[in-house]
Amino acid sequence: MLILKITNPEGKTKYIAGAFPSACGKTNLAMLVPTIPGWKVETVGDDIAWLKFGSDGRLYAINPEAGFFGVAPGTSNESNYNAMKTIEKNTIFTNVALTEDGDVWWEGIGYDPEGKLIDWTGKEWFFDKNNKDKSPAAHPNSRFTAPASQCPSIAKEWENPNGVPISAFLFGGRRAHTIPLVLESRNWLHGVFLGSIVGSEVTAAALDLKVGQVRRDPFAMLPFCGYHMGDYFKHWIHIAKKTTPDKLPKIYFVNWFRKTDDGKWLWPGYGENSRVLKWIFERCDGSGKAIETPIGNMPTIDAIDRPASVPVQDMEELLKVDKEVWLHEVDDIRTNHYPKFGNHLPKELYELLDEMEKGLRK
Repeated sequence: MLILKITNPEGKTKYIAGAFPSACGKTNLAMLVPTIPGWKVETVGDDIAWLKFGSDGRLYAINPEAGFFGVAPGTSNESNYNAMKTIEKNTIFTNVALTEDGDVWWEGIGYDPEGKLIDWTGKEWFFDKNNKDKSPAAHPNSRFTAPASQCPSIAKEWENPNGVPISAFLFGGRRAHTIPLVLESRNWLHGVFLGSIVGSEVTAAALDLKVGQVRRDPFAMLPFCGYHMGDYFKHWIHIAKKTTPDKLPKIYFVNWFRKTDDGKWLWPGYGENSRVLKWIFERCDGSGKAIETPIGNMPTIDAIDRPASVPVQDMEELLKVDKEVWLHEVDDIRTNHYPKFGNHLPKELYELLDEMEKGLRK
């Protein structure tokens, strides 16, 4: 889980943790540069959060890592300015391309390379923008690793052994359709349900599934959980018994990757995601506007500060609950996802799935 610190123009601070499957912008969000005047985001951690209850009944998180281990391809000054500043020095790169003058390069870095490169396999490689089938110079999972202390946005609390109090959890994936820009769980149990159905659409980099097919990754923990995921769901449900509901973080589902039918992005992402964080901040304070829907609490059209580049009709699409599409989602969860957990799956999650379907059919 990433951990970020967000401060509003009045100087009030909250801490948010978030978990997303690979290639869904976790590091970018942790190091976000807000586009909203007066708002500030700082980095506590970009990958792992260790959580425990404090004496006040709230959940506190620490970042146990000393640095960042980020995916290089796609990292640029536009997508993650703070990461690019972090890796200017004292950094180890693996499986990226090497330029003739000894610099590094990867796809999506923001500029075309000049001259001959050595690709990640050790072979000579020349850039050709007209050859889309050319193998990449950098491995799709090539990495950089650098000390967190070098990050311009690092928060002063990043090494606080007591941790920081978490106000909200974010879960989400890469979905071109169905999942709205943001939705809020009705309560903790409903938030666990949302975490249990996280998934991302498969990209061309995956060889074992068809492009566009949803690969479920509950809580973005499937590759890392050391015991049965059904029991992991029970663990999340049990957390609520250790404190009072008002002390628990709110839980949100986000999706920065919505597209139009012709493949264009509906949401600009990157720094503009601060507008969604602002609404979440306000909801945690009890002031953000929302409406109840069968899938959870959704922001009203005017609740999120819409960037000038996003027309009203696109904002409506981003916050739309298409009942027919969601019924297909329910069917996929019921048929292909939940049965994998057998009798380990908490009955409460099936009950919430039934409740969602009932609401969608009204």
